[in-house]
Amino acid sequence: MARNRAADFAQRREIIIENAVRLFATAGFLGVSVADLAKACKTSKSLIYHYFDSKEDILFEAMDSHVRTLWDAASGIIAMDVSPDHKLRTLTHAMMHLYAGAASRHKVLVNELYHLPRARREVIIGRQSRLVQAVADIFSLLQPEFKSKPELAKPAAMIYFGMINWTHTWYDPAGPASTDAVADLVVDMVLNGVRGSQLSQRRP
Repeated sequence: MARNRAADFAQRREIIIENAVRLFATAGFLGVSVADLAKACKTSKSLIYHYFDSKEDILFEAMDSHVRTLWDAASGIIAMDVSPDHKLRTLTHAMMHLYAGAASRHKVLVNELYHLPRARREVIIGRQSRLVQAVADIFSLLQPEFKSKPELAKPAAMIYFGMINWTHTWYDPAGPASTDAVADLVVDMVLNGVRGSQLSQRRP
């Protein structure tokens, strides 16, 4: 029999997810029990299970919603009729602002992915791969030599994400460097590096 859903069902689920993300980011997925989560939510374990079947379900929803938010922002930028430079700069600003505004979710995504069952892990990885490929496509427009060496475009995109994916470990949005300033620094370094690459001289 299907569960009866209150009018605020989605809102209550989101409250549970937000509390779970905060705990997972601090203590790790394995370090948090459903009892810990119920205490943080000021509710009971049984009510947590009313909204989610398992702790793994909560972890998946936290990750999936974060990655979908990243893709929703990226897909709109990718569709813009602008130069690849402008796309990359706009995309990087958007990613940095999303990372800064959801640091705990991003930390959980980076650190706790392999606690998901394989099928659900592959869903998240698939969404991430779509983002990586979108950046690789931009790089192929920035550096024509990538078209003759497509096997290097994706590694270049992975290097780019390596620059921004770990900012949650050191970047303070309230610090002296603004989020936009850091985003511009990343783009300037990437553009100079990608355009300066001599791919034709690289060994296969």
